[in-house]
Amino acid sequence: MIRTTALMLALGLPLTAAALPAEAAARTADVKFAIPRPTGAYKVGRDVLHMVDTGRRDPWAPSATPRELMVSMYYPARSGGRPTAYMTTAEAAALLKAQKLDTRVKPEQVAGVRTNAREGARPVSGRYPLVVLSPGFTLNRATLTMLAEELASRGNVVALVDHAYESYGTRFPGGRTLTCAACEAVEKAPSDEESKRLMAKVATGRAADLSFVIDRVTRVTGWRRAAMIDQKRIGAAGHSIGGNAAAALMAADRRVRAGVNMDGTFFAPVPAKGLGGRPFLMLGTKSGHSPGSADTSWPRDWRRLDGWKRWLTVKDSGHFTFIDLPVLGGQAGMTDPAAPLSGKRSGEITTSYVGAFFDRHLQGRKRPILDGPTRANPEVTFHNP
Repeated sequence: MIRTTALMLALGLPLTAAALPAEAAARTADVKFAIPRPTGAYKVGRDVLHMVDTGRRDPWAPSATPRELMVSMYYPARSGGRPTAYMTTAEAAALLKAQKLDTRVKPEQVAGVRTNAREGARPVSGRYPLVVLSPGFTLNRATLTMLAEELASRGNVVALVDHAYESYGTRFPGGRTLTCAACEAVEKAPSDEESKRLMAKVATGRAADLSFVIDRVTRVTGWRRAAMIDQKRIGAAGHSIGGNAAAALMAADRRVRAGVNMDGTFFAPVPAKGLGGRPFLMLGTKSGHSPGSADTSWPRDWRRLDGWKRWLTVKDSGHFTFIDLPVLGGQAGMTDPAAPLSGKRSGEITTSYVGAFFDRHLQGRKRPILDGPTRANPEVTFHNP
């Protein structure tokens, strides 16, 4: 099926993980993939929540059902707990098939990725900022595990959200693995303008999802560890359409103090009046999101940002650089020739800059890495057009 320009922008095509060399297949058969250990001072715990917003109907559901979300809650922990699963085998199979990697990597390998968080681990006492995370269009929330664990290890509570019918496969209670009805709607759009309208609908719908998540997890009735959250220090970040959702959330919800867009087109624009002086980070690919590149939404919305702001691009990166996939692929010697930045550097750059942003704006810590270019990160360019 021919994809529209809007969907290609949302997926970062043609720079996707699917463009991996076939000769790497033999090397992946016995690889045991692992999320790198986070660098912060805390161990990480994780709970998984199923949320139902009975006040909203799902825009993509085949029948008028309430909006459902799956949320992984990461938090600073001391010890104890059980190992956590990366994703289910069915979720992994759907992801691999969509990325044309199903003949090279086994679903069991992806489902079995070693994570660092522990289910039910004993929390560290205290109150911490909350960061809500939204994944890229078509992608399961697990693809932001590395970032979620890193942020929790630095002293944040993290709510990592899966939005029903917006991924290739997400497991919900009752043995249901919901697929991407939203993708089908965008692909079948009669015009590029209509597909862009639908992508904006995805972003604003996710913003409503994230506001609902904030409502729920800050109450003991919604999450048993709600007392850990400092409700005056809330941030949002996301990859691709999830990054657009972070900005849309800030526009709609004053509780959110800071936001990050990782390589996402602003289908839902930042309001002309700005975001009330709140800080925002734009982190993207050099090829797709430098000033003068094809995505004109970045320079438009950069001008509208009215608080502390940074526009950073990464050399040799691709749309998936900012999530787990290149990090895991690199462990098997797999690299996208269109985005040759190593998986190791992809992970280090993402966690360093996003982590520093929330350190600075939610925890009040000085982070010079955000002030300008550094020798340690020669791939990163600062823009101020």
